[in-house]
Amino acid sequence: MDYKLAGVDIKAGEELVDDIKPFVKATRTPGVLSEIGLFGGFFDARFPDYEHPVLVASTDGVGTKLKVAVMAGVHDTVGQCLVNHCVNDILACGARPLFFLDYFATGRLERGVARDVIKGVAQACAENGAALLGGETAEMPSIYADGDYDMAGTIVGVVDKPRILNGSRVEVGDVLIGLPSTGLHTNGYSLARAALFPTYSVDQYVDELGQTVGQALLAVHRSYLHALTPVLDAGLATGLSHITGGGLVGNTSRILRDGMGLEIAWGSWDVPPIFDLIQSAGSIADAEMQHVFNLGVGMIVVARPDNADSVMRLLADHHPFRVGAVVAS
Repeated sequence: MDYKLAGVDIKAGEELVDDIKPFVKATRTPGVLSEIGLFGGFFDARFPDYEHPVLVASTDGVGTKLKVAVMAGVHDTVGQCLVNHCVNDILACGARPLFFLDYFATGRLERGVARDVIKGVAQACAENGAALLGGETAEMPSIYADGDYDMAGTIVGVVDKPRILNGSRVEVGDVLIGLPSTGLHTNGYSLARAALFPTYSVDQYVDELGQTVGQALLAVHRSYLHALTPVLDAGLATGLSHITGGGLVGNTSRILRDGMGLEIAWGSWDVPPIFDLIQSAGSIADAEMQHVFNLGVGMIVVARPDNADSVMRLLADHHPFRVGAVVAS
């Protein structure tokens, strides 16, 4: 008996580390003080451009979108989704990303699959200016079946204390401006799979989608960092809401104080056709769709009415649209 016979291949794990070193190196930023392979990652905590730097951290995963990736045999997008989701979460607090840590767990390490996943993580880190500071790969045959894997990520960013967005600036009368999603992003896949896959296959082309079901479901979760940086720099947002599980109302309500509610102009923006397909295939009620999915709205910018036009101009290249307003509840 040895470890490999028990289901864990240490050599394959070591070879994977060699595979991903170039990807990790490409994400290096000036604050990184360590190389891959140590017991921890080092990052310089001096922030000379900040008056009162505050660290913001978040952890998340991509849920059962991974099941679609396994079904389709496409593994280089879910890592991007993981990073972008986490970037958007701290962006909603006003923070810019510093570094990212990933965790990849599987029943049996398939080196090519893991390489593709982590390559996607590194690609999104580089696009968002975040260093891939470290990570962990775990092979656990007693937990995961062959072919299955799970992943999670932790991000740390920084914001100047006077620029923190935590809902305290939101007022009744503020305008809600939406930015489009690329599809489901990383939420609602258990319901989507239950609705779609009794009827459709993952590689089935659907005219309404203009692509296969798998391609629509695996569309990369969009990062809003670069789109929203000018808005944040100008101090025009009183709040930001990343639309994930819980939908537009559930997530935006998190930044409202007592006595506030939301007035949403449902139907005032274009809903991606994948949502219509899911709703039709599963005979899902409108209220359930609104509660589970983003329905084409990936991020909400909350702004004063007299700043709304300025926000729309700054976001013009990213197709913004008016969603509604903050009202007295």
